[in-house]
Amino acid sequence: MRWLGARSRCIETDRGDNTLGGGPAPFHKEDSPRDKGPLVKGVLLVLFILSAVAMVRFTPIKSYLTPAGLGRFLETAGIWGPVIFALVYAAGVCLFIPGTLLTTLGGAIFGAYQGFLYVWVGAMLGASAAFWIGRTLGRDLAASLVGDRLKKYDEAIERNGFATVLYLRLVYFPFTPMNFGMGLTRVRFRDYFFGTGLGIIVGVFIFTFFVGAVRDVWASGDWRGLLSLKVLFSVALFVFSFFIPRIIKKIKGE
Repeated sequence: MRWLGARSRCIETDRGDNTLGGGPAPFHKEDSPRDKGPLVKGVLLVLFILSAVAMVRFTPIKSYLTPAGLGRFLETAGIWGPVIFALVYAAGVCLFIPGTLLTTLGGAIFGAYQGFLYVWVGAMLGASAAFWIGRTLGRDLAASLVGDRLKKYDEAIERNGFATVLYLRLVYFPFTPMNFGMGLTRVRFRDYFFGTGLGIIVGVFIFTFFVGAVRDVWASGDWRGLLSLKVLFSVALFVFSFFIPRIIKKIKGE
């Protein structure tokens, strides 16, 4: 009897220790502040996007998004004009300014060949910045929301990151949404960077060449130049660019 009484007291003591601190309470779980981290970052990403759109829509930024307005601003920068333009292009990408508008400005201000170079550099800077914004603020939340059915696609993008990014760039997938969206996936930045760099070359060259050719004719005042070989070739390339996605899909057998 004494042995049973002592054992009973020991069992009660063990239960009390487990409840008071010897181990976790069986039916009580406190929320960890870390669990809220992905949600907070996701909210910050949404606020960033909304703020970017509002900034472009409701501030004087739009007044500079013309060849004359931006051109005057770049003239005051002297030899640093191309560098500033590339940074403006990169910022514009992060602010959801359409890439076609920014590319048109580059071709109209700098011409076909220099415009191509400066636009490509600016686009790469903007694409990289937007990717890291999406990766830093949205990846954790996206990973927590990905279910078993979507997980295999996320893993496939990681395995075939370069080919996936290259293909989407060649078929003209919307530039800015893709920049942020790829940051939410498991794609490696190296694959994203080189896939983007190679994938946008064709589109950037065709568009800046077309705008630059028209700009040269406009500047000369000789409208007969619209029938020149350079302009006709640029028009042919521009029209051809709209068929590139269809050609690529046909090659892939889709």
